[in-house]
Amino acid sequence: MKITRKGALLTGIGLLVLAAMVYLFLPDPSQVQAATVHRGPLQVIVEEEGETRVVDRYVITAPVDAFLQRLDLEVGDPVAAGQVIARLEPSPSALLDPRSRTDADARVAAAQAAVLQAEVTAARAEADLGRVTRLHGTGAATRQALEQAEAEDVRARTALDAARAELAAAEAALRSADAGGALSVQYVVRAPAGGRVLVVHHRSEGRVMPGEPLVEVGDTERLQVEAEILSQDAVRIRPGSRVMLDQWGGDQVLEATVTQVDPQGVTRVSALGVEERRVRVVADLVSSPEAYRGLGPGYRVLARFVVWEASDVLQVPTAALFRHQDGWAVFVVDGSRASLRPVTVGREAGLATQVTGGLEEGEVVVVHPGNEIEDGAKVRIGNSDS
Repeated sequence: MKITRKGALLTGIGLLVLAAMVYLFLPDPSQVQAATVHRGPLQVIVEEEGETRVVDRYVITAPVDAFLQRLDLEVGDPVAAGQVIARLEPSPSALLDPRSRTDADARVAAAQAAVLQAEVTAARAEADLGRVTRLHGTGAATRQALEQAEAEDVRARTALDAARAELAAAEAALRSADAGGALSVQYVVRAPAGGRVLVVHHRSEGRVMPGEPLVEVGDTERLQVEAEILSQDAVRIRPGSRVMLDQWGGDQVLEATVTQVDPQGVTRVSALGVEERRVRVVADLVSSPEAYRGLGPGYRVLARFVVWEASDVLQVPTAALFRHQDGWAVFVVDGSRASLRPVTVGREAGLATQVTGGLEEGEVVVVHPGNEIEDGAKVRIGNSDS
């Protein structure tokens, strides 16, 4: 059969029309958001609101039943160790009776026992400090261990000073009982440690009872943060864990170290009315006091507890992962196609997740894959994250 030029032309036009129709009916590539698999630092963080407080807070109380002179102290006033806080005068009522004498003897005995215990604790802390100092000098102990030992030594000596002050108060009460139930001279109450006045409980003159709070003092430059953490998160927090404090009103993030995780949780009711088991966690600020100037006790902060961190981790956005069979998978962008790739994952840190197998650095994965994305589907990257 002879093919004319006109016939060849019509055949070509028909083929072009057919190809155009096939192209028009082909599915359009799905536009996706993508991200690059990369290496970098990764932190697993437990975030919770916390409240600041002074490390050592002293509630100065009336040692005996007496008449208190008016206090001149104001909240925020500086206080030196040993400074006179309050002055007491003889109470109009008699203090000497068998029960008062027994109570005074018992309080002196208890205070003496407290001093002995504080002396043992202080001696142990001093010995530990010496040992850690020697180990640090040889490189066998870290700087953090040395700083913790120093803090424990200061805390033990402060507790010893407070116990001795309490013993002195108890002995003074006993002497007043021996004198016939009234103070023979004016009695003064002194501050057990330096700091600032935090609360004035009893300002006006008048009769006070033994143990009645008068003033609270503390060193506002030595702060710690207290937060209540969900029990399932608290099990991952250990003493010595790093804490970052943010949203406290300053420009920089403050550093703190966990010093205490309560062994027992408590039940709290959330704002939604759900009962939760929470655990109290305490962290001491390690940043310089100049860094948090203006921050005081009772202030709100956002505490980020670092439970795990590494500087060089292969990671992908958590939104790129999805469940596949018994594990996890991602869609890898291979040219213009989406390729299903099973992966193994490690630590999950909110927006990013550690990848331990199945991906290489530099590969591009689909973020937030929709139901229309399947293995081999054509895709077009609309925007991507590096």
